[in-house]
Amino acid sequence: MKRLRDLARAAGDAALQLTLPLFDQIAPTPARAPASRPVPPAPNAGGIPVTQPPGVSRRLTRLGGHPVEYELRRSRRRTIGFCVDDSGLRVTAPRWVGIAEIDSALSAKEAWILRKLVEWREHAGRRERLAVRWEDGGTVAFLGRTLTMRIDAGARGVSVDHDTLRVGLPAQADAGQLKNAVQAWMQTQARAVFRERLPIYSERLGAAPTQLRLSSARTRWGSCAPDGSIRLNWRLVHFPIEIIDYVVVHELAHLKEMNHGPDFWATVQSLLPEFDIARQQLKQFPDDLTLS
Repeated sequence: MKRLRDLARAAGDAALQLTLPLFDQIAPTPARAPASRPVPPAPNAGGIPVTQPPGVSRRLTRLGGHPVEYELRRSRRRTIGFCVDDSGLRVTAPRWVGIAEIDSALSAKEAWILRKLVEWREHAGRRERLAVRWEDGGTVAFLGRTLTMRIDAGARGVSVDHDTLRVGLPAQADAGQLKNAVQAWMQTQARAVFRERLPIYSERLGAAPTQLRLSSARTRWGSCAPDGSIRLNWRLVHFPIEIIDYVVVHELAHLKEMNHGPDFWATVQSLLPEFDIARQQLKQFPDDLTLS
């Protein structure tokens, strides 16, 4: 299990943000890439080659000794751009730039490209392993516990019965209905938990947020804005209470220290002396546990 990144510094708007876990695997040692070559069109299920749209081609190169296939897009932009996501590596280059110059740019960005490709491959593997099966008998995490979902036509709403999450839906309910019902319940529970935990630490801090809002962000656990409002990701309700407390305290501490300097961490420790234990626990959770 890969360790999760430490808290990231704020970026973009003035709000200070606690980022969702990312990746930190080091890429292979860079080596200059040889010239890339075109990749023949892959056949579809009927054996007919799939053609690319105009201005788009598939090419193959080697980076750090590894074969890397990428999509090359030609555009009116003035510089060469790189993007790595769940579909792989995509290179966008001006129409007038030759392949040799593109190869040189790939070589210069080699370490970053390989690192991002590794991150996305591991990300996809974790998502596949941890994906929630939205069906009767599927499991979901709640406050650190694993609950088995049971569709119960005789139940009203959603409720916890020991290690069972009973969901009041018709027996023929589909995956979408089950997901919507459970996640709506999770959001309600998250708001209740946050409203219970925030006053505890606000009293210790001597300051309270001006507003609490639920977040559904895929990239942040929470944020504290300069106006004193706090956003907390409802998916935190999957985690044990000590991890929730850590994120709550982290954001509250920004009410006094809008940075991540020594005074900020001293404030966190004054509110939650054992914060580093929870911080390390958070690092041990697979990043995709919250992507239900």
